[in-house]
Amino acid sequence: MKAIIDRYRDSIIQIATPYSTGTGFLLPDKQLVVTNNHIVQDNREVVVRGDRLPKQLATVVYADPRYDLAFLRMQDPFEVAPESVTLGNDEELTEGDVVVSIGHPFGLEFSITQGIISNANREVENVRYLQHDAALNPGNSGGPLIDRQGTIVGINTLGVEQGDNIGFSLPVRYLKQALLDYQAALPGVKARCEACDNVVAEQEVENDQYCPHCGAKVYLPSFAEVYEPVGVAESIEELLVEIGQDVRLSRRGPNNWEIIEGSARINITYHEDTGLIMGDAYLCALPKTDIKPIYEFLLRENYETEGLSFSIKDQDVVLSLLIFDRYLNLSTGMKLFRHLFERADYYDNVLVEKYGAIWRKEEEN
Repeated sequence: MKAIIDRYRDSIIQIATPYSTGTGFLLPDKQLVVTNNHIVQDNREVVVRGDRLPKQLATVVYADPRYDLAFLRMQDPFEVAPESVTLGNDEELTEGDVVVSIGHPFGLEFSITQGIISNANREVENVRYLQHDAALNPGNSGGPLIDRQGTIVGINTLGVEQGDNIGFSLPVRYLKQALLDYQAALPGVKARCEACDNVVAEQEVENDQYCPHCGAKVYLPSFAEVYEPVGVAESIEELLVEIGQDVRLSRRGPNNWEIIEGSARINITYHEDTGLIMGDAYLCALPKTDIKPIYEFLLRENYETEGLSFSIKDQDVVLSLLIFDRYLNLSTGMKLFRHLFERADYYDNVLVEKYGAIWRKEEEN
């Protein structure tokens, strides 16, 4: 399994939109990222990031609601050895074959689960799926399902809630056909018509959004409305812009933003039910030994860090800011979050260089 993971590590892509997060994988020879349509729908652009790929915007160039597929094209070409990603033959799979599911949700390590094929030909709404018990979670959606030979045999699509690790992956044969249909269609952003199954380009559909073949409505990514935050989310994004952040790259699902400030990673979350806005700066991990000095330092600093507090979460040192939405305004918010960003970038260096803390692995991305 380790050899398979190492082979695909550079090709697994994290995806985030204002509405959701998920996984995709790169096809190096085509410079396309494959993912699920339900992850990127209603977006013209999404945020992508990989193990060696810096965070950037990618354009949604193909939407396939029938097979829940989407293709993304990155702004900057990314070099990965073509032989590292191989599309296999799902029709050779039989019940009992071992498969591996790979996902890479934002902010988390690779999610790797192993299982077996329990049904190689499960039909759901006239589409055939691979049913297996390699556990899938929302972060795995859009990632590859890989066989023991290291070839991609499916695209992870969905798991069954309370389904005892039942997962479904779209057989790779559908991806191969979608790639042929995509390449055969006219240039530009494209989509598959759910009614007649034809792939059409935006220049054929234009603004009326109707399929030229059958007249059914077609939903092209280029017709998606540009996301506009409202309410408290709008206020948070306004202050982030004012302190120099690119909010398009920061969005990470509903009411969630990720900021990289120097060597620190800060997660901002708004909890609508409680009205609480949280800024959590993940600084570094505790050392394996001699942790007393670092605890003493954190306790002392908790008396000095005005409006901020240190805590430990799963061995990570976290510097946090809490504010209720009713107290948030542009001036106050800018001051508080700028203070958090500056102190986070300061403290992680102090903790690592002076107290032996360990840099977090996410910072390598």
